Amino acid sequence: MQDTAAALPTALTIDPAVRTQVLDWLASQQQAMQDLLQKVVNIDSGSRDEAGVTAVAHALAERLQAAGVPVQFEPVPGYGVLLHAQVNAAGAGAPIILMGHMDTVYPAGTVAKRPYREEAGRAYGPGVADMKSGLVLNVFVAEAFARCGGLQAPLHLFFSCDEEIGSPATRDLITARARGARAVLNAEPGRVSGNLVTSRKGSMVVEFEVQGVAAHAGINHAAGASAIDALARKTLALHALTDPATGVTANVGVVQGGIVPNMVAPHAKAEVDLRFTAETDPDALLERVRAIVEEESVPRTQGRITVARRTMPMKTTPEYLLALYQQGARSLGFEVQGEFTGGAADSGLTASVGVPTLCATGPVGGHPHTEREYCELTTFVPRAQAVALAVLGHP
Repeated sequence: MQDTAAALPTALTIDPAVRTQVLDWLASQQQAMQDLLQKVVNIDSGSRDEAGVTAVAHALAERLQAAGVPVQFEPVPGYGVLLHAQVNAAGAGAPIILMGHMDTVYPAGTVAKRPYREEAGRAYGPGVADMKSGLVLNVFVAEAFARCGGLQAPLHLFFSCDEEIGSPATRDLITARARGARAVLNAEPGRVSGNLVTSRKGSMVVEFEVQGVAAHAGINHAAGASAIDALARKTLALHALTDPATGVTANVGVVQGGIVPNMVAPHAKAEVDLRFTAETDPDALLERVRAIVEEESVPRTQGRITVARRTMPMKTTPEYLLALYQQGARSLGFEVQGEFTGGAADSGLTASVGVPTLCATGPVGGHPHTEREYCELTTFVPRAQAVALAVLGHP
């Protein structure tokens, strides 16, 4: 890698008194962090659960407002709200943004089946790592500065509501808010290793349907044209797009079709998830998908794409921003590295408009999107402190 240290911004000198005050206050908040985490995890807030996402936003806002941090809600019909908050709004220059998302992948009723619980230093529950713990961390970092001061630049919180489905309603709002910021720290969960994420794949979800011809499966089978048969062939062709050499993966993860077993299926539909790196042309990839979907893979059947949405890959974090976080972490007694992941996130959107972006600054967690999802509670305070030091030291 080329040595660009001479061109990198120089970190600010942090006032020792401010540093001590901010770190000490955060160190005293472990139980309060866990209490707020329990409160927001025990609210179902799956994507498109407008009431649930809004309830999470209000629970977080209550803590911020009690500390004197002004909060605004921006309605996003059908999805909930965006949460905006500012500390040191009158500070000099462009803001630093602490980002996150309030929606989860879990349907309504999940909390009733497996609510928040703690066991052996870990918290469990729907969305506990991805990424309600990160939201809580960002709230407490903002509160620390509201109480202790010390900021040079404005600090913004920006929490979205539809990240888990590719940010269809908020992507333009996210890029507009991020454009011109000094940096974005996105509090997705820290890797199991403790590492941060410095680059990500992009994702594309394509929904498509296939029309066939209905017929009685016993009396007049040859008169039919099975949409399910066609869908199965398209699934194989789509999966063949997976190419480890280029980093492209394809997975048909949802299928539906047919009416009854003794009818040749007149209709079927599916959703395919594709992942790709920053070196991939997403438009060209979509056209390859379109060709497969629209091919007459079974005579007299016809396929068409109904929805296509994408999340941009996250370009590599600038060296100085990773080094700034690492310096703070090292002073707190832990080491982190940056790593690449195949998971997509809104950090890809902010990086795509040229804003220095560091991801996975939330508490360490594992098994996201599963019943085993957990958050390492002992990482709450040190990782909140590390974010605070990165904010304080950012030029």
